[in-house]
Amino acid sequence: MASAAALTCLAPVAAAADTASRPGTPPRPVAPAACDAARGAVTDSLDVLVRRHGIPGAAAEVADARCGRWSAARGVADLDTDRPMAAKDRLRIGSVSKTFTATVVLQLAAQGRIGLDDPVEHHLPGLIRGNGYDGRTITVRELLQHTSGLPDYVEAIADRPVNEWRFRHFEPRELIAAALKMPHPEKKWHYATTNTAVAGLIVEKVTGRGVEAEVNRRILEPLGLRDTYWPGDRTRIKGPHSRSYFIESEKPDGTPGPRVDGTEWNVTFGGAGGALISTPGDVNRFFGALFGGKLLPARWLAEMKRTVPADPDRLWPGARYGLGLIASPLECGGMWWGHGGTVPGGHRALGAIGPGGRTVSLALNQVPDTDRAEQDFRAVVDSALCAPGRTQHLKETP
Repeated sequence: MASAAALTCLAPVAAAADTASRPGTPPRPVAPAACDAARGAVTDSLDVLVRRHGIPGAAAEVADARCGRWSAARGVADLDTDRPMAAKDRLRIGSVSKTFTATVVLQLAAQGRIGLDDPVEHHLPGLIRGNGYDGRTITVRELLQHTSGLPDYVEAIADRPVNEWRFRHFEPRELIAAALKMPHPEKKWHYATTNTAVAGLIVEKVTGRGVEAEVNRRILEPLGLRDTYWPGDRTRIKGPHSRSYFIESEKPDGTPGPRVDGTEWNVTFGGAGGALISTPGDVNRFFGALFGGKLLPARWLAEMKRTVPADPDRLWPGARYGLGLIASPLECGGMWWGHGGTVPGGHRALGAIGPGGRTVSLALNQVPDTDRAEQDFRAVVDSALCAPGRTQHLKETP
C-alpha cells in the first residue's frame, strides 16, 4: 500500500479571514512553538494508525483561538490513485449525526414544543407497542440518552449479507418495527440508532417537516456548513471526498476476506442517527458553535451535558453519555465532549471539544478492526487536546 503524508498549517489564513469578517479585530499573532509541537503530536498519532494498523488514510483538523485552524493527514484517500488523504475531503460521519438531531430536539424543547420527559406515546401514538416495548413508558430524554430499553435495529441489518441491503432504501418506521421484534437489551444503557430514528419522527410530528429539513434550517444554513448534507438515496458522495474501505467477512478457513471499496452506499438505514456527510472542518464548526452558545441557550446545553455511565462494551471505559453527546476522559485530565461515528462502508469519524475550547475532528477511511487500533484512534484526540508530552498512550503501545 502506497502512503503519502500531508501537514497543512492554516493559522495565518484563518486569522486573515476572521479579521476581514470582523472589522477592528486585531490580527491573530503568529502561532507559537507550542502550536508546532501540537501539530507534530497529532501527525505522529495519525501515523500510528496508518503504519501500525494498516488504515489507508487518516486526517484531522484542529481549531482554537491560539493556534488557529490547521490540519494534518497521513496515508491515502484513494488506494487506486494514491491521492493523499486530506482533512478538507468529505466523508460519511455516521453517528456524529446523532448530535445534530439531538440539538434540534433540544431547540424545540427550549421553545416549549417538546418536553424532555414527554412519553413517546404523546407524540407518536401506537408507534412503540408490542413484544414488551411500550411508548407510554419511554421518554424523549431516554431516547436521546439511550436509556429507553430499545434494541438497535442496525444489529439486525448488519447480520445479513451486505449486498442484500447495501443499496436499498429504508424508512424510519420500517427500521423501528424491525427493532421491536428483537430481544430486549440486557442492560439499561444500550446504544441504539433506533432511539434517534424515533426522535427524528418526533421532530417531524412537532414541526411538520422532516428532521433533515429541520437540521438544515436550524443548524447547517445558519452556521454556513456547506460541506454537510443529507444524501437521501444517493449512493455517491458529492464533491471531493475520500474513498472508504471495509474487510469482507472471514473466509471459511477463518482468514480475513479482501479489502473492498465501500464508498458507494445507501445510508437511509442510518437516517437521523447516521446518514450525514460532512468534513472535519464542518464538524469542528458545529461543536464549536454548540458549546459556544450559538445553537442552544445555556440551560438547555446543560441538559444536554447531564450524563449517565455508558456501557464500556458498547463505547469504551470511562465514557459517559448525555443527550446525543459523549463525554470521555482525557489523559491529561478533564473531559472531552463530542461524538464518534462509524458506517459499514468504512468511514470512521469523531468530533470533540476540550476543556479549553479547542476542537478536533478526525476522519478515517477504514474502520479500526482491533481494540488496540480503536484505542489509538481515540488517542489522536488526546494528542490534539492535551499539551505535547502529557499523553502516555502512544509511548506505552508496543
